[in-house]
Amino acid sequence: MLRNVLALRQIAQRTISTASRRQIENKVPEKQKLFQEDNGIPVHLKGGVADALLYRATMILTVGATAYALYQLAMASFPKKQD
Repeated sequence: MLRNVLALRQIAQRTISTASRRQIENKVPEKQKLFQEDNGIPVHLKGGVADALLYRATMILTVGATAYALYQLAMASFPKKQD
């Protein structure tokens, strides 16, 4: 069993250490400029269309879930009469 664990550890190290390294352009300064720009747009919407869609979807789900919870609360507080 110990031999299997050591072999697995060696394979894991080899896989991680020999992974190809791509040079990725650092986009952090561009993003910092975008998000620190004072243009009147809230920071949670400065990412573009994707941020706006995620925000709207979140708001729709939140309002819908709140309405459903209130509906269920009303149904639970006024039970049906039993004949």
